[in-house]
Amino acid sequence: MKKEALFYEKLEGKEVHCFLCPHHCRIADGCFGICGVRKNDGGILFTLSYSRPIALHVDPIEKKPLYHFMPGTSTFSLATKGCNFRCGFCQNWQISQDKKNFHAGDYNVNYKPENIVASAEKSNCSSISYTYTEPTIFFEYAQDIARLAKDKGLANVFVTNGYMEKDVIVAIEPYLDAANIDLKSFSDSFYREFCGGSLSPVLGTIELMRELGIWIEITTLIIPGLNDSKAELRSIAEFISSVNKGIPWHISKFHPDYKMLDNVDTSRDVLELAKKIGADFGLRYVYIGNVGRSQDTICYKCNKIIIRRLAFDVVERNMRDNKCLYCNCIIDGVKLTSLTK
Repeated sequence: MKKEALFYEKLEGKEVHCFLCPHHCRIADGCFGICGVRKNDGGILFTLSYSRPIALHVDPIEKKPLYHFMPGTSTFSLATKGCNFRCGFCQNWQISQDKKNFHAGDYNVNYKPENIVASAEKSNCSSISYTYTEPTIFFEYAQDIARLAKDKGLANVFVTNGYMEKDVIVAIEPYLDAANIDLKSFSDSFYREFCGGSLSPVLGTIELMRELGIWIEITTLIIPGLNDSKAELRSIAEFISSVNKGIPWHISKFHPDYKMLDNVDTSRDVLELAKKIGADFGLRYVYIGNVGRSQDTICYKCNKIIIRRLAFDVVERNMRDNKCLYCNCIIDGVKLTSLTK
C-alpha cells in the first residue's frame, strides 16, 4: 500500500528532504532514500512499506532479546523489507539488504494494522514487536499498529539499531513500552565503515528512550578483530553504566554471515571478558547470547537465581512483585512476575 510518509519536507524542483533518521536523505523525483522503501513520487515522499510485512511470527519475548520485560510471554513479531544501515554482518540480510527485490511487489499482502493486532490477540500474545529489520523505516505502519495495540492492552516493542531522529522517538513514545537497541560499537569509524551510519545518534536514542521511561535493553554483537578490544568493551560498559546500571546488556557471539563469511566466531574467552567488564562497571545484568545455553537472571544483591530459563522458556521464578524472594531486593524490569496482559 502506498502511503504518504511522515517527517519530510518538500523542496524546489520536486525534491524532498527526509528527516526520519539522521541520514537526512535529499531525494530527487523518482528516487529512493537509503532505506530503499521511501520514494519521492512527483515531489511527495511515500512509504512503500505500509501494510506490506515480509515476516510475521510468534516469538518468546526473550528472543528479541528482552529478559526484563514481561518475561515468559509471547510477542507477535513483524518486519517489512529495508533498512537504513548496511551492516555486512546482518543476520537478516535477505530481507533488510536485498534491495534489488524491494520494489518487486512480491510481498504485497495488504496486511493492515487492524489485521496485525487481531493476529496478535488470536495468538494470545502480550505484545507486538517491530523487529528483524529496522522499525524506523516502516514507522508509519508501526505507529498505526501501536496505537491500535495500545487500545487493546497490548504492549509495543522496537528491536532497533537506534538510528532515528529525536522527533520520531517522541512521536512513538506514547505507544512504545520497550526497546532492545543495538550498540554495535563505541567507535564512530566502525559505524561509518561497517554500518553506513554514525555513533552519536545511537547514543542519543539510548539516553532519550531511558529518559522518557521506555524500558530498554542493549545488545552488542562482538565481532573478532573489529569491536572486541578491551578498551572498546570498557567504553561500551562505561556508557551503559552512566545511563543506568539497571539496563541489561546482551553480549552476543558472532557467527560468520552475509559479507563476513571469512570472519571467525567470537571466542568464549572474549565473551566472558566482556561480561566481567560489565560487572566491573556496576552493570547489574549482563547476558551472553548466541551460545546455546540458558540465560538465568541473577539477583545482583544475593546472587541467587530469580528467573531460571531453559533456552527461551521461563521455567522458574523466585520473585514476588518484582522483588527477589531471597533478599527482597527490587529487580529492574517490567512485569517480571506476571504472565498476563
